[in-house]
Amino acid sequence: MNLKPGRPPEEPEINVVSLIDVVLLLVVFFILSSRFTDEGRLRVHLPHASAVPTDRVGSEPLVVSVTEAGGYLVNQHELINSSPETLRAALLKEAGANRAMPVTLRADARATHQSVITAMDVLGRLGFAEINVATVKEEPAGKP
Repeated sequence: MNLKPGRPPEEPEINVVSLIDVVLLLVVFFILSSRFTDEGRLRVHLPHASAVPTDRVGSEPLVVSVTEAGGYLVNQHELINSSPETLRAALLKEAGANRAMPVTLRADARATHQSVITAMDVLGRLGFAEINVATVKEEPAGKP
């Protein structure tokens, strides 16, 4: 006696169309909700260590030096203390209202990172946009 009908049994199948729709919707959501922000506010131009810098015609560039002890010099004039307010006052005195002038930041290799960042922060808050970080050419090993 045959109890099965004449049709062959159907194979189960998984419909993935709805899964693809959900994944595509999640991808679109994450793309639209992600924030694309520009992290840098200051334009910092790092000079090439092997190239000779070109001389600029016009006013003297502003040079801010950071000593090993964390003190500051503005155009080779040592400041009385290393507070950001003193550095700000010296920069205002030297630069006046000219914020477009290039600033060269020279830091001792053994100076603390905080001292250099403080100088960059003061320069950025005053509105200086062109900051050059001075480097020296590294001599190859074995040459005096």
